[in-house]
Amino acid sequence: MLQQLFRYVPAFESLREYSWHFFLRDLFAGATVAAVAVPQAIAYAMIFNMPAEYGLYTAIVMTIVGSLLASSRQLINGPTNAISIAMLSALAVVPQQEKWISAAILMACMIGIIQTSIALLRLGDLSRFISHAVVVGFTAGASVLLILDQFKNAVGLSAQGDPHDHFLTRFWLTLTQGGSIHLATTAVAMGTVAVVLFLRWINRRTKMFFPDLLIAIVLAGVVVWWLDLGNHGVKLVSKIPTKLPPFGLPVWDWELIRNLSGSATAVALLGLLEAVAMSKSLAARTHQKLDINQQCLSEGIANLAGSFFNCFPGSGSLTRSHINYQAGAATQWSGVICALLVALTVVCLAPLAQFIPRAALAGVLLLTALRMVDVPSLMYQIRATRFDAIIVIATALAAVLISVEYCILIGVFLSFLFYVPRAAHVSMTELIVTADRHIRDRLPHDPICPLLRIYNFEGELFFGSSPDFENLLDQIESQVLGPAPSGKFSVQSNVETPSSASNPTVVVLLRLKHVRNLDAVCLQKLGDFLTQLTNAKVQVALTGVRDDVYAVLENVGIVEQLGKERVFREVKELWSATMSAVGWAYQQIGSNRCADCPHDASFTEKETRMYFVD
Repeated sequence: MLQQLFRYVPAFESLREYSWHFFLRDLFAGATVAAVAVPQAIAYAMIFNMPAEYGLYTAIVMTIVGSLLASSRQLINGPTNAISIAMLSALAVVPQQEKWISAAILMACMIGIIQTSIALLRLGDLSRFISHAVVVGFTAGASVLLILDQFKNAVGLSAQGDPHDHFLTRFWLTLTQGGSIHLATTAVAMGTVAVVLFLRWINRRTKMFFPDLLIAIVLAGVVVWWLDLGNHGVKLVSKIPTKLPPFGLPVWDWELIRNLSGSATAVALLGLLEAVAMSKSLAARTHQKLDINQQCLSEGIANLAGSFFNCFPGSGSLTRSHINYQAGAATQWSGVICALLVALTVVCLAPLAQFIPRAALAGVLLLTALRMVDVPSLMYQIRATRFDAIIVIATALAAVLISVEYCILIGVFLSFLFYVPRAAHVSMTELIVTADRHIRDRLPHDPICPLLRIYNFEGELFFGSSPDFENLLDQIESQVLGPAPSGKFSVQSNVETPSSASNPTVVVLLRLKHVRNLDAVCLQKLGDFLTQLTNAKVQVALTGVRDDVYAVLENVGIVEQLGKERVFREVKELWSATMSAVGWAYQQIGSNRCADCPHDASFTEKETRMYFVD
């Protein structure tokens, strides 16, 4: 029982080697992250028009639950800018503003269920098949939308347009109909940005850590209070209640569920991609071994638990996780300490939040948007390959022109669209036995032995590659039995069909060492090919057959169809199975020889096994 608890709650597992040294490291890191988490939680709630306290609730509950269950020791869960931007787009389908809060909490529940299901079905590792270009493209597009959305708050324009309108529509209406720029609001936003940049410069020069965001927002609040700017047009954050997250069941509205299901799926995938990518980045630095499914489970349970405590969806935070690592966090308990300190802040200091100007938070978010885009990574993805460039650009444009949550699905679809054809590619090369007894790839000028043909296959033999595989088998049939009338197209191979069939082929060897994931479709085509050649009195053998491939061939009866003596299984010595198969082939050929045969009529069994491999 205790072992199961340690397995599913990794934070308890870390207690086995916990010490006062670890506790002090976690305490310092947790306090450092909490100083950033409070202003970020309020700002990220503001992105999609949620009251500030809901961002703080998310920073408490999700961070505690996520830290206890996370495989990564330094990852910090909670509200993130990417998820909040996606939520702003997703909740546009909510017809009534009074349902906005309940819809956000319901989304957290739905996302939690989806992510938990992915983890329980052990599908979390499938995230590695989604190109990192999707995340890069999303981040670029989301940063543009965040700038467009927060521009109005930074300069004091009144928001125009219906919440259901597209981002660009609302931005254009705000520019043209939102009134004039409010100088005091603009000054607060610019001043906040200046303070943050100045403190970051000091941090870099002195190697110290001042909580730049917290200090900048506190200073902005003090200036607004001192100059009474709240009564001069500078908008403030609404009052935050002095209470911890209350327990409550999400409002289960089937109409909302139907309307939000697509967005919930997209945001769930985004959350997992964000958390897994962040966890891998940290693990590469700490040399920690990750359990990806456990990490996905922690994200799902954190969102699900949060929905019962008035939280909106969240994920692993890039900013807070990096700060946690840089501050020296030793275990997952730094996240728990961070959440407890945020809760203490809510209880003790919540009334002071009413003096925080929205323009200061907008300035913080504009800085966040600019830092979201990793320009070197973006340019690397664009320069790498045509496929990566298409995915990055298409995902970014979809975020800006269509919607944030669906751009993820578009990017994922493009990843699979480009990946599957490349994974389904099968290649074939012809091998020859030279006059000096070398086994190597046949070059264009090499003579063709009409008696013995050896073919080496490489690739994934599943249903997606079956057309390629069938065409390669057709090429062999055309060479051995004569050209087929169908004239099917050719795939990659170095096979050349001889102009004459005057010397009929006696033996065909198929080397299968580098084929993987055989399925029923390709196995059936292989069986039909073997039947065709056997009926034509051509002897066929399989060589380099791995144990897993042999088991599949045995299951479907191909081993019995050929006979075990014609299936040369892989052994420890490289190419040994192929050399044994070549020796067997010359025994079948007998004394008949072509002009370039490496053996004369007086060959012996021992001599036939003496080959070199290039």
